[in-house]
Amino acid sequence: MTERADGPDGGTERGAAAGRRRHLAVRGGDWAFAVLGLPVALLGGLYAIAVLYAGVLLSLTVVGLPFVALALLGVRRLGAPQRWLVGRLLGERIEPPAPLPRPAGVLARGRVVLTDPVAWRVLLHLLLRLPLGLLGFAAAVLLPLGGGWLLGFPLWVRLLEPGPRTTGWPEFVAVPLGLVLLASAPGAVRALSGVNRRLARVLLGPVRAQQRVRELEHARTGLIAANTDRLRGLERDLHDGTQARLVALAITLALAEDALGPVGPPEPDPSAPAETARLRALVSRARTQTDDTIAELRQLTRGIHPVTPEGGLGEALPGLTATCPVPVDIRLDLCQRPEPAIEQAVYYCVAELLTNIAKHSGARSAELAVRAADGRVRVLVRDDGRGGAAPGGGAAHGGGTAHGGGSGLAGLAERLAAVDGVLRVDSPPGGPTTVTAELPTAL
Repeated sequence: MTERADGPDGGTERGAAAGRRRHLAVRGGDWAFAVLGLPVALLGGLYAIAVLYAGVLLSLTVVGLPFVALALLGVRRLGAPQRWLVGRLLGERIEPPAPLPRPAGVLARGRVVLTDPVAWRVLLHLLLRLPLGLLGFAAAVLLPLGGGWLLGFPLWVRLLEPGPRTTGWPEFVAVPLGLVLLASAPGAVRALSGVNRRLARVLLGPVRAQQRVRELEHARTGLIAANTDRLRGLERDLHDGTQARLVALAITLALAEDALGPVGPPEPDPSAPAETARLRALVSRARTQTDDTIAELRQLTRGIHPVTPEGGLGEALPGLTATCPVPVDIRLDLCQRPEPAIEQAVYYCVAELLTNIAKHSGARSAELAVRAADGRVRVLVRDDGRGGAAPGGGAAHGGGTAHGGGSGLAGLAERLAAVDGVLRVDSPPGGPTTVTAELPTAL
């Protein structure tokens, strides 16, 4: 049995063969896109041409801008089937762009639509897809049909003109030309598919700024989820480890205190020296300190991760209002369960506001209303105190420092902004104070 060593020439031959196979290897989706994409390209291209033509003609009239705005809304919607077709047949998944913002007012919305970069980029894509669709259909259908017809050209001539005749140059040229057309069809389809992929990637996806914002939002969501899991693990370790050991220590000290007997003045009996009474007092003090430490640790663990996944805000908020020295009327309407990170933000928001009411407002009663529905969480906290609270200043019950450190209403607004929340404060001098927070149910 002989072994064959692959030299440089052998590697070059294998590379050339692999290149030829790659040239001829065309995905079925590429052929399907070239054929099925023609009607879509024709409709989209004609729509884009009509929009531009009518927009130019109507630009000097009153209906010009409204017509262009409505046409751009339609153009934006036409991007969805284009993305679906590219993803399904060409295997290029295109992220959908962010939805249009909806500002208040007709003029503001019209300005947003007219300056929407996504719609203009989709319009450009529709215009470019028209010639590319025609070329793709020609490469996928007309080239193979033309090549087959040229290969059979000598036969067609014999069938159409029976009898003896001399073979001319058309018969000699037709067969090689047919082979060239058949061989070039896969490469043309493959090249046009690559152009369509790049075109869709550039023009149908979100703009670079939107893509960067989306990447940052995904990174933020991952960090918040990781921090939430880490805090949950820390709370579990403190509860199941350190707190359990402190409870065991407290039980041991209680047993030792019971073994030493009741704490009291030293007995006159010489068999009970004064050191025994001193030891009883020390054990009793250690037991009291241990109990206080356990209580503080429980409060700390509730502050680290107060909302349990099982109970959620429906169980956490009533327990929080019960600890407030000011009577709180609570109303909950939780049709949707927010994400854990949003639940944490809502809990901390309510805890901070109730602490402000208890410390700074001088209120006799307060009201808490939380509603979660339609993808939004709305928190309303109202009190009948002296008012004067403001996120930018430490007023009557502005919550302490208003700048830096994450404290007070300013720090609370920053915490909510990290999860796309908004804080609004209405607190005229003399009261009442109404604080509203709005957050999404999911990041």
